Amino acid sequence: MARQIILLFIFMLCILGPTGVMAITAFASINALGRNPSAAPKVFTAMTITLVFAEALAIVAMLIVYQLFQSGG
Repeated sequence: MARQIILLFIFMLCILGPTGVMAITAFASINALGRNPSAAPKVFTAMTITLVFAEALAIVAMLIVYQLFQSGG
């Protein structure tokens, strides 16, 4: 039972970490566009790359935790 609780805590961190990255990225992008609207293509590209990597990290972490749930007894 303790193993499942630990895995659930790790799973929660796997979700909250990338979610925080996405929130900070969105906030910084909006601030950058507010200060310099002509830099929209550069800001959009950097924001998109950051969001893609954060989402990929979340998916990989969730798959690892899912495998740990399945392999345990």
